[in-house]
Amino acid sequence: MRILCAVWQLGSATVDEIVNSFPAGERPNYKTTQAFLRIMENKGFVRHTARGRVFVFAAMVKKEEVDQRSVEALLAQNFGGSATGLFVNLLESDAVAAGDIAALEKMIRDYKKRKKSAAAEG
Repeated sequence: MRILCAVWQLGSATVDEIVNSFPAGERPNYKTTQAFLRIMENKGFVRHTARGRVFVFAAMVKKEEVDQRSVEALLAQNFGGSATGLFVNLLESDAVAAGDIAALEKMIRDYKKRKKSAAAEG
């Protein structure tokens, strides 16, 4: 995920540019980065074009799409597929600040209003 985030941030980049985009003490190994890019390319997350003798990688998916896939996979593998189960576990872990809970409540209310409005129109 860190490598894909670097590709999103850079737009398009060589393996060397991706590796060097990380702070000095946190740089991934060149060969490991190259291997992960190949895996991501096989899965359709990135593509490459040739620039002389080097490959330039670019993202084929948006961050929002990956976020959505990650949540779907998390639910499918955990919490009995229940979003409610995920929510309850998140709240009980004390990992959510009070301000975030208030923001989530507002987002849920706004979401319900949009869905209700769309249903009335359609």
